[in-house]
Amino acid sequence: MTSLDAADLPAPATIEEFRERLAAISEGLPRRLRQCADHIAANIDRIAVSTVAELAAGADVPPSALMRFCQILGYSGFSEMQKLFRDAYSPGFPDYSTRLQNLKQGGAGTPSALLGEFIEAGRLSLEALAKSADEAALAQAVALLSAADTVHVIGLRRAFPVAAYLAYVFDKMAVPAMLHEGTGKLDHRHALRPGDAVLAITFAPYSEETIALAQDARARGLPVVALTDRVTSPLARTGDAILTVPEVDFGAFRSLSATLALAIALAVAVGSARG
Repeated sequence: MTSLDAADLPAPATIEEFRERLAAISEGLPRRLRQCADHIAANIDRIAVSTVAELAAGADVPPSALMRFCQILGYSGFSEMQKLFRDAYSPGFPDYSTRLQNLKQGGAGTPSALLGEFIEAGRLSLEALAKSADEAALAQAVALLSAADTVHVIGLRRAFPVAAYLAYVFDKMAVPAMLHEGTGKLDHRHALRPGDAVLAITFAPYSEETIALAQDARARGLPVVALTDRVTSPLARTGDAILTVPEVDFGAFRSLSATLALAIALAVAVGSARG
């Protein structure tokens, strides 16, 4: 299939159709559009959470080339293509009322049954972390944070309990730290100083505020430690040390068992390194 043929076809309506269309047209594309195809194929999970500028930069092409690529696939532009991925992604984590209703319909809503299911999800998450933990990345994260004058910790929404816990443990171990909690939409980026470091925590669907603070710190030349769910997370692109942690969900509710285990290990290691 040529790119001209593809542009005359209806836009892919499912992720599977998208993959098939992408594979069908890639070979005959000009260089810049082929760069778009290659980058998109390697980073499909980023489409829902990235901007045109971010994807274009990743493909090393101008945004106009990425827009043209979207049109070749059959979409009117990037927004229409991104909507496919956002719509496909969102059902995996429905709103809380829907999650509760699904649990009741499945007969798993009794307290003892829920406890058993979440214990099992936590166990599987911890086992996965034990197998996948990157010791080199953890050592690098400890080195960066232990050398910082102040550790700026940010994690919002589901990541907030982790960020708050880290700030608490740092305080108890006399590690200078500041929690950026976003209360009142206040932006405390002015508190970043030379010699500081940022510990940013976010999981899909990713927090724009967390990513923005990490990007600002990176632009100022400050080290950034990223604690996230996958190496393709948008936060990972700004991290000097990237810590990924798997969490098994039950009924679309995701525990923090493995994340908190990694967080306490990181905090204690930093406190120990500072002496």
